[in-house]
Amino acid sequence: MATYGGPIMIVLAIMLIVAIYMFIERLITLKQALEEDKSFMNRIRDYIYDGKIDAAQKLCRETNNPIARMVEKGISRLGRPMNDVLVAIENVGNLEIANLEKGLVIMASISGGAPMLGFLGTVTGMVTTFYNMSLNNTGTIQLVDLSQGMYQAMVTTIGGLIVGIIAYFGYNYLVSRVDSVVRKLEARTMEFLDLLNEPA
Repeated sequence: MATYGGPIMIVLAIMLIVAIYMFIERLITLKQALEEDKSFMNRIRDYIYDGKIDAAQKLCRETNNPIARMVEKGISRLGRPMNDVLVAIENVGNLEIANLEKGLVIMASISGGAPMLGFLGTVTGMVTTFYNMSLNNTGTIQLVDLSQGMYQAMVTTIGGLIVGIIAYFGYNYLVSRVDSVVRKLEARTMEFLDLLNEPA
């Protein structure tokens, strides 16, 4: 069926491959961002209370996930006003979130653009069909020619909708995963600030 759609089906196939690749790549990235050593914050607390700031920063670098990078920035601001610490952590958090959202705009564009591209293929296919029929000098229209032309035209609409639906659901799922990461980052930020306010 796909072979009847012409060049637009090739474009839609490329869009589908890109959407699937972006979904898998972002899913892996978000899964890694959500992974967390349960003892991480406790070890950070112990290091800070013991005055082992270098050890705490080393642990953050070795852990190497969004939470650890935010905590490391907060540790580097120890001794400054709490508001400065919070701003530094939030700045890193914003960068981390932007990195997690990288590529989602492509998924959104495919989810909206693929159906329109499919519809464009249908319109151009219909125009081509009727143009070819107008060149028929016999004065009669063969039903098989009309049905074949319409079949070819409608294939692109189906293809566009399939690609758009896949990209749409993939995009929304990834957005929900990003929201989960954001909530975890916010929770760990508050936990770190509470840690700094606790009496030693």
